Amino acid sequence: MGRSANLPRGLRDRFRARDGVWPDDTGCRMLHVDMDAFYASVEIRERPELASVPVVVGGVSGRGVVCSANYIAREYGVRSAMPTAHARRLIPDAVYLPPQFDLYQEVSRGVMAIFRDITPLVEPLSLDEAFLDVGGALRRLGLTPGGIGELVRSRVFADHGVTCSVGVAPTKFLAKLASGMCKPDGMMVVPSSDVLEFLHPLPVSSLWGVGAKTAARLEELGLATVADVAATPLPRLRRLIGVALAEHLFALAAGVDDRAVVPESREKSIGAEETFEVDHLDRAVLRRELLRLSERSTGSLRAKGLRGRTVSIKVRFSDFSTITRSRTLPMATDVTQEVYRTAVELLDTQVPPGAVRLIGVRIEGLDNADSAQQLIFDAPERGWREADQAADQARSRFGSLAVRPASLLRDSPNRTAEPQPKPE
Repeated sequence: MGRSANLPRGLRDRFRARDGVWPDDTGCRMLHVDMDAFYASVEIRERPELASVPVVVGGVSGRGVVCSANYIAREYGVRSAMPTAHARRLIPDAVYLPPQFDLYQEVSRGVMAIFRDITPLVEPLSLDEAFLDVGGALRRLGLTPGGIGELVRSRVFADHGVTCSVGVAPTKFLAKLASGMCKPDGMMVVPSSDVLEFLHPLPVSSLWGVGAKTAARLEELGLATVADVAATPLPRLRRLIGVALAEHLFALAAGVDDRAVVPESREKSIGAEETFEVDHLDRAVLRRELLRLSERSTGSLRAKGLRGRTVSIKVRFSDFSTITRSRTLPMATDVTQEVYRTAVELLDTQVPPGAVRLIGVRIEGLDNADSAQQLIFDAPERGWREADQAADQARSRFGSLAVRPASLLRDSPNRTAEPQPKPE
């Protein structure tokens, strides 16, 4: 979706509750649930004294970027994906925190479990947002779609101490728009009968798939709002912007979106990467980071019951040139040492010398562990797998730092997590 959109206040209020009564939600089986400033909210939950101050979560070094900012910080202009250095110029006195991804994943699993307790049709989009198709849950729960939206909001807050915003609509596209318009800690219902009244005043950038460049092009053509797109004859729209994009936007502008909730969206790859605060030529440092990243990536594989056959590494040099190199293994694996060994071989044999800014490990060709080919009983990797599994159990009980390879016990001071920011 393109840039954020909003309705004029008077019209927006039509899609919210009035005196406790929501608009007609008949046929609004799609919910989009989006956690509010998720990482920052989890940090504030852990430290309630931060609730009244600006909080920024992300890489805290000079090269870090913002992963999440609470709404107080956003009033100063801080946004996700902004360089942390820029954020510090905007709010020098904000509280800046490094991300705790293990903690966020734990909360996310709990939130997603709430969703799946309500309906099996849950399509996660990231750690902090998901689509729910609640059509089959209405009779069982004795609630309307809006009632289920309120149930979701209350359970998430009661169980996990963080808030979410919910869009309720006939389609996924409309539900996602609505959840974005009622943030933070709100809900919006788009009745089936009022879809066009909701959509047409919005800027064309609100249409799914329209980024800044496409929006600028459409505006140059005189198509500034969704209503402008809807009013343009489709043959003319095809001539102006091409057949595929024209048909896609014309359908959305008419409120048409036939996409269903897909609960089992299979992951294609799992990986992790790090950005160094200082560029590194030392291959020993790079190998140590590859071990850290291999451990993190294979831990994610095992947690999700997956194995992968292809190991790839990503290297970004000081001039920002980037290369990737990969190797496919004879059998799928989730063993840290096997992934690490392959990653090091790729680094040593296929990556030229140079000052490295970022390094990453990714595992592809994923399959369920049950269906992946098993190693023979006495293979040396078996011992490593059992060690990995024991370490996983220790970390689940005592925290992510409970068990670590010896070479990682001295944490390097000049590395920073390369976060995966999400526009909020």
